[in-house]
Order: sequence, then structure tokens, then C-alpha cells
Amino acid sequence: MLSSHHVSPDLIRDMFSKAMSEMYQKEVPLYANLLNLVAQVNHAELEDDEQLRSRMEKSGELNRLRVERHGAIRVGTAEELSLLRRLFAVMGMYPVGYYDLTEAGVPVHATAFRPITEESLQKNPFRVFTSLLRLDLIEDKKLRKIASEILSSRNIFTKRALELIETCERHKGLRLEQTEEFVAEALETFRWHSDSTVDKDTYEALHAEHRLIADVVCFRGPHINHLTPRTLNIDEVQRLMPLHGISPKAIIEGPPRRNCPVLLRQTSFKALDEPVNFSGDQQGSHTARFGEIEQRGAALTQKGRELYDHLLRKSQAQGRKMDNSEHQKNLRDAFSEFPDDEESLRKKGLVFFYYQPTFDVNEKTGKVENPDSLEDLVQTGTVSATPITYEDFLPVSAAGIFRSNLGEEANAMFEGNPNKAEFERHLGTSVNDEIEIYAEIERKSIADTLKQINQ
Repeated sequence: MLSSHHVSPDLIRDMFSKAMSEMYQKEVPLYANLLNLVAQVNHAELEDDEQLRSRMEKSGELNRLRVERHGAIRVGTAEELSLLRRLFAVMGMYPVGYYDLTEAGVPVHATAFRPITEESLQKNPFRVFTSLLRLDLIEDKKLRKIASEILSSRNIFTKRALELIETCERHKGLRLEQTEEFVAEALETFRWHSDSTVDKDTYEALHAEHRLIADVVCFRGPHINHLTPRTLNIDEVQRLMPLHGISPKAIIEGPPRRNCPVLLRQTSFKALDEPVNFSGDQQGSHTARFGEIEQRGAALTQKGRELYDHLLRKSQAQGRKMDNSEHQKNLRDAFSEFPDDEESLRKKGLVFFYYQPTFDVNEKTGKVENPDSLEDLVQTGTVSATPITYEDFLPVSAAGIFRSNLGEEANAMFEGNPNKAEFERHLGTSVNDEIEIYAEIERKSIADTLKQINQ
């Protein structure tokens, strides 16, 4: 239990995410332009849709929209992954989901560190998509050995950051002055360094094997490769990006545009070619960091996700279109079978919903008929049902973003190598099941709602 002198993990996470955003704006000025564009589009959407604004205010989504970010990093060893788990736990962030990106030809598997309770998500839903390099998938044994030796000799955390993590674990929290120090020290792990830890020949050999391998192995630590704001209209952001001096990737990843958005849609600006100083006074460049934008929709139930995956495979059978208009049309055609109104989504059990009374229970007079019949309460307007926001990721979309910014197609030799058990062993714990997290939020909202009405 937190002492009254300890800072809450939610506040630590909020402080850290804002500090990281400030750092990344200085490192990648184009990211600041992107934030401004997203803010403009979101403002216009809320001005034009009073119902959307009202719903987001009531659900708490409006406040979190302004600070919502997700970062993405890549690490090289089991020790690094395990230490990151402990670092993120200080901020109330826990591993959710297992993502096998080898299915799309990228030699990593991943999880997302994020808050898992409704209360914590409302305060700041900061997430970090964290990928672990699959050294076992490097075919060249000599190169695999070189990469392993390089990674084993680095330390991605400052000494003081490790001390503060241990302090938090030992005392079940950090005091304010320790929190401020922790945020500054933890930030150093994710900072960009233009000096490579290897010579140019080693970099180029690893780069030839896979660009992502060079990105993970050849630098001091897991620099943030993108920090993603949330938009309410990703199609409009995609349209406006070139007018703001930002070059977008060719297509928007994820499901098509819908009246009732589901899961996650993503786009990005192309990765920057940045100057690098290699050991031996050699100069060169590296391409890895880019700007991503996301639009989040409703979290799907297991039944909904199975339907989504079926329709996604159906759309993929038509071939991947390189023109966004054609790609979106192909998706819309394939997803025509997926209901696109909230009542159908709820009644068919395809989406998780958050339930709450539509009135102040302290002021309500008179008896509510059938107080235990949730459906009747919804139909009579006594209870509202709002789709629960999807907080997680889509491996196919993530791989699409990776590949578009790495400038290459899938590598067939990596495909289809999931190893969740090994990943969890490296992580030092099991990953949380995202479906169960949404189900628990829905269950709790129903129980709380019925309790309030019955009182």
C-alpha cells in the first residue's frame, strides 16, 4: 500500500510521458509539427460533432486525448527486457499481450507496457510497445555471435535509475524528490545518440541482414523510434500531412473507416535519415525514427476479434493495394459483413461496453422497474452503454508500419516463428490477456451500475 509520502504510479507515468514528449520534440522537430496538426484536426472534429464531444467528456476520454501517447522501443537481450519490466512497473505499466511480428517478416516479438485499470487509463493511458530482437533468427552464425557480444557488453540504464527502481520495489513507492530524479534518469535510456557503438563495416553487415537488427544492436540503447498522438480522424490527418511539410506512408493500416470505429488505425511519416558517427572516426547515416499517428476505436470481444481476423484474411486474399484509396475500398468491401452500429455490436457481443447510470443516483426518486435487467435499463435510457476504447495493438499493422519505414518487404525466412513461452521467460513474468482486461472493465461497470440503481 502506498505511503502518504509516496507519489502514485499514475502521476509518475504522467510526468514521464510528458517529459518524453518534450525530449522527442527537441530530437525530431517534425514530431512537433505532427502534434500541432493532430491537435487542429481533433479540435475541428469536436467542434463539428457535439455528440462526440459530450460523450468523450462524460467518459473521461476528452481529458486523456490531450496527453495520450504511445511510444515504441526495441531491445536486444532478455536482461534488458526484464529490467524494462521493472522500470515500467514503477509507473504502473504492465505487459499486456504477446505480438509475434515474425508472421509479417520482422525478426522480433513484443508486448505493450501500459496501465490496466479503468481508473489508471483515464489518468494517462501512456503505452510503450516493446520489441525484443530474435537473435536466434539471424541465419549467419558469425553475425549472430557478433551481435550477441555487442549487446552483452552494453548497459542501457544509468546506475541511479537502477538504484531508484530498487528503492521503489523495496519501499513500495517513491517520494516526490525521488520521482523527479527517476523521471530524469529513466529518460536517458530512451534518448537518441548519434554516436554508434560499432564501426561502419559491422553496422553495414548487420544492416544487410536486416535494418532493424542494425537499429537494435549498433547504438547505446533503445532510443524511442516513434511517439504517437491519438487523432479522431486519421483520414483527415493523412490528407493534410503533405500540406504541412510531412510525407505520409502510402496507406493507412488497420480496419477501414467506419461509423463505429473498432480496434486501431495507424499511419506515419517516413523515417528520417540521420547522421551517425561510427567508431574509427567514420561517418554515415541511419534510418529508424519516424512519426506515427493513431485513431483508436472499440475493443472487440473474442467473438468480435475472430470475425475481424476472418475478414482481414479475406481482404488480404485480394492482394495488398499500394494506393490508399484502392486499399480502403478493398477493406470496406471485405468488412461489409461487420455490423457498423452500436446496438448491433452490443447485442451480437462483438464489442466490449462500459455501462453507467444516465442520472445522478443521489437525486433520482422513485423505483426503477426491473433493476436487474440490464437490457431493459439500456432500452429505457436509464443506463448508457459506451464502447470501451481499444488500448492495444495489431501485429499486422505494426509490421506494416515497421516495413514501410525500414524500406523493405517481409523477409520470408523470419515468418511464422511465435515463441510466447520464451518471451515470457525473458520478460520474467506472464503477459496479461488483453481480452480479459476489457471483460473485467465491462463486468465491473455492470456490477457498479446495478449496485447504484438498486440502492
